[in-house]
Amino acid sequence: MPPAWPERAAWGTAPSLRAWQTAALRQYTERAPRDFMAVATPGAGKTTFALTVAADLLGRRVVERVIVVTPTEHLKTQWAQAGERAGVPLDPAYGAGRAKTSSDYVGIAVTYAGVAANPLALRVRVERSKTLVILDEVHHAGDALSWGEGVEEAFGPATRRLLLTGTPFRSDTNPIPFVTYAPGDDGVPRSVADYTYGYAQALADHVVRPVLFMAYSGQMQWRTRAGDEIDVRLGEPLTKDLHAQALRTALDPHGSWMPAVLQAADRRLEEVRRHVPDAGGLVIASDQDKARAYAALLREITGQAPTVVLSDEKASSERISTFSDSDDRWMVAVRMVSEGVDVPRLAVGVYATTTATPLFFAQAVGRFVRARRRGETASVFVPSVPSLLGHAAALEVERDHVLGRTVRDEGDIFAAEDELLARANASEAASAELEGSYEALGSEARFDRVLYDGGEFGHAGEVHVGSEEEMDFLGIPGLLEPDQVRELLHTRQSERAARSRRTAAPVPTVADDAETRRTAHEQLAVLRRELNGLVAAWHHRTGAPHGVTHSTLRKECGGPAAAAATAEQLQRRIDRLRDWAARPTG
Repeated sequence: MPPAWPERAAWGTAPSLRAWQTAALRQYTERAPRDFMAVATPGAGKTTFALTVAADLLGRRVVERVIVVTPTEHLKTQWAQAGERAGVPLDPAYGAGRAKTSSDYVGIAVTYAGVAANPLALRVRVERSKTLVILDEVHHAGDALSWGEGVEEAFGPATRRLLLTGTPFRSDTNPIPFVTYAPGDDGVPRSVADYTYGYAQALADHVVRPVLFMAYSGQMQWRTRAGDEIDVRLGEPLTKDLHAQALRTALDPHGSWMPAVLQAADRRLEEVRRHVPDAGGLVIASDQDKARAYAALLREITGQAPTVVLSDEKASSERISTFSDSDDRWMVAVRMVSEGVDVPRLAVGVYATTTATPLFFAQAVGRFVRARRRGETASVFVPSVPSLLGHAAALEVERDHVLGRTVRDEGDIFAAEDELLARANASEAASAELEGSYEALGSEARFDRVLYDGGEFGHAGEVHVGSEEEMDFLGIPGLLEPDQVRELLHTRQSERAARSRRTAAPVPTVADDAETRRTAHEQLAVLRRELNGLVAAWHHRTGAPHGVTHSTLRKECGGPAAAAATAEQLQRRIDRLRDWAARPTG
């Protein structure tokens, strides 16, 4: 696509503007709004779009100064580096004990915390010159009351405000400054974006990578304050506190789960590096102690010391930049690289944190989806717990920020109280009280399944780490188109299922009755997953809802729902669906 407005676009950005950036820039220029919110999936190029807008407004004298507000110190430096390349020089050191900047700069970069600390100084700066304020990851302006108030006070007089986010939703109902809210069909106020470019669109445009979620389960054992020893399988139906304790046990670096998953992740990275030699991996840890412990495990596994990033200090920013420019294998971090930080070569991730909000998960996954060339894939290893698997399955869902609930009848009289109760139940306070009473005893990892493109792929239940069944999925090539990934997953699962059926004992005896029941159970699980994967693929091909496809198959092939169907009935439905796919007309 030819560059848009080449005489006004930021130097160095116009020749590579993507289609969505061109469309958003055209819409912005035609409307010339004071406030404009652009929602673009992580990795899509929000920074390039914003700097192009800034250069255009500066060139036409609509504004004279630019202020960029970011969530972290490192992102200030990253914006300054991008601004330098785009001809919009920014001072990332403003506020570090000095209020003045060199005349070489046309703007400054600050953090939301810095704005809250001294909003009046920034307001004076905004009032003196016509200013464009770029609020990067604007949902952070709702993180604390002081942050939101500071942003409103400092930038209320701004000539233009450009709001950027990859995740326009929050877990709370704190309104985000300068964001427009409008009632939805249910009457509940929701955020309204001026331009939206979601993950599904970006994937279709080859702007981002497809993501394979590698889910790992296994047995967890720990001791409670009362001395009771708990033994559960990670991912099975449990209470909230048991889920939290099971996840903490899995992430314990002294158990067997984390070393096994890190070993599997490194094998996956090795496979990716066969096709993408500089591909890197990232482990996102809960705290600094675990980050150091994971780094020690990776050193034992790989023989190389990984890069460890523990805070927003200057040295950490330098370590991230050094890692980004190198071909080192692994980086371990706590929160610093969960949002906004640009390390395009990251291709494999391990989600080893207890933070499980949709916002944090989406931003963390966003570190791995930035595409550099067609065919690159991303792999993220996650614990097999319902909350994280739910977030993975909903990666393509576009969300808005919802401010509250509507009270329609007597059943909703206590809507506000229910909201407060839900927040209390969602907090980790109860688990935090048990910190001193919890003791991890042991853990083991089992490969569970792969989540991709709305489907689930795996074998007969969980399989041993390091087995041939696991390598069916860890060994997927690092350069494949999304449809090739989908086809390969289906093929490998079907081939394994076929081999399992061929090697099954034809005439079971009483002596091996227990083994026969286990094998039958596992075979049913394989067939159900294969059927669900095919139904998901049929949905993406035709748009037919999953439930409608399942109902149609039952009518044509007979039998009960998939959960109660026999192996023969499931196989008939699989064969029928494959027949549909083979028809020239679909």
